[in-house]
Parts: sequence; structure tokens; C-alpha cells
Amino acid sequence: MTRAKLRRIPAQSQNWPGTTADLSPAPDHGETSWVGRGRLENKRVLVTGGDSGIGRAVAITMAKEGAAVVIAHLPQEEADAEDTVRTITEAGGSAHRLASDLTELSANHRLAKDAVKLLGGLDVLICNAAYQMTFDSIEAFPPEQIQRTFATNVFSPFWLIQALAGELEKSGGSVIVTTSVQAYEPSGHLLDYAATKAALNNMVVNLANELGQRGVRVNAVAPGPIWTPLIPSTMAPEKVKGFGTDTPLGRAGHPVEVAAAYVFLASDEASYVSGTVIGVTGGRPVF
Repeated sequence: MTRAKLRRIPAQSQNWPGTTADLSPAPDHGETSWVGRGRLENKRVLVTGGDSGIGRAVAITMAKEGAAVVIAHLPQEEADAEDTVRTITEAGGSAHRLASDLTELSANHRLAKDAVKLLGGLDVLICNAAYQMTFDSIEAFPPEQIQRTFATNVFSPFWLIQALAGELEKSGGSVIVTTSVQAYEPSGHLLDYAATKAALNNMVVNLANELGQRGVRVNAVAPGPIWTPLIPSTMAPEKVKGFGTDTPLGRAGHPVEVAAAYVFLASDEASYVSGTVIGVTGGRPVF
């Protein structure tokens, strides 16, 4: 894979939840840079938050590896979701999209049912959808935000895994959860978000133990600073400027650079990998 490295990102802002088209510079999701090698032939994959950012890159790379993909997205992210599906189908892959607000239990159950119906079963569940908004003091965090952050980032993965464990057991499948370097190096302005990611790490270890006895692998990927619409739509412009330059590699990552870890964990190459967290952080530690 070849791509232009992200150097100094300029100050910018977007209205939440943001859109890929307005990011400057443009991120790489593997649209042309990723070359599939058939590593996920005939696998059926559900990706939450699959419209943009890391989820988009995961959907595109897995489809290029031969998987049939369903992406879940918020209703207001329809344009990016349609573009992701179009990118996959124009490349000869199989993709569908389902709009859903995963903060509610019923929406997670409906998504699980609809995705299995579209795919005819499930081999890989990727719990990637996340919510964050930054504030500089604990007094500034609105109570409704704390509830939304935990509902999106922690409750939804729990509900989806609970609903789909039986399907994954049938296929000998796997779960991949998106955590974050924030679980290890929490930023004060992301207090609630960082706490949810630490909770997910714990959940992954527990579920790997329980579901491993049913033939299901459970792992996580912990990204560092990755250039996605989440950044300018949830952070002040002065915090966006130079985003990622504080890593040992000196830059933010492209979404496709994270997607490679998901492809590995979903593939048969990772058949003995479970209960682990793979950091893709530009050099920041995840231990």
C-alpha cells in the first residue's frame, strides 16, 4: 500500500457528526490503495459506524478481501454511508447499509436481526460506532452527554454481542471491538470517552473467556490519533491543528492504516488470537 503521509493538519471544524467530503487533507480508506488477497472470502461482516472514518476503511478493506458487508450508521450520516456502499459495489464487492441510532436496546436488537437476514448469517461483528465530545472541566460535561457516550460506546456493543452470540457460535466467528489509546493515556477533555474505552478493554477480556468456550474469538483494536470526521466535528479548531503530531511517528494515521489490524483479526490467520488488544497508535503504548 502507498499513500501520502498525513503531516500537519490545519485548524478546521465541522458540525457533528461530520462528513468525509469536508476533511482537509482527504483521508485514505483503502479505496485505491488496498489490494485484496482473498483473506476473507465468503465471510459475512457487520460493521457499526461504517459510514466514515475507521468503520468505512474496515468495510472497504474487508469487502476487497472477499467479505459481504453490512454497515450500520446514524440516519444523519446517510450521504457518507451511501458513498461507502457505492465504493464497495463499484469495486465488485457486496455491501448494504442500515440506518440506526444504537443508543437504544431495541435498535440494537433490530440491527442484529436485519443484518443476519441480509447476510444469511454472521461471521464477524465489528463494534466500532462511537460518540465523543470534548470539554475542558468536569463541571462542563452535560449529564445527557455522559449517558449518550456510554450508551453508544459501551451499552451498544454489549447488546449487539449478546444478541448475536448465537449466530457467531454457529459460524465459529469473531468479535472485534474498537477501543482506543485513550484507555491507556486518557485526556482530560475526553474524560467520559476515555472511561468507555477502558470499560471496553475489560469487556473484551471477559467475553473472550466466556465466548471462547463456544468457539468465538473476541479481540479489540486500540487506535491512536486517526484522521476522521469525528475529530473536527467534536474538537475545537485549535485542538485539531497539528492533530497527531505528538505521537512518536509525528503524525496522525489514515483510517486504512488501522483497518489492516481488523482484517488480520477477522481472518483465519488469527485463528488462535483472542482476548487481546492490538494498538495502532503511531508509537503510543497500549499496556
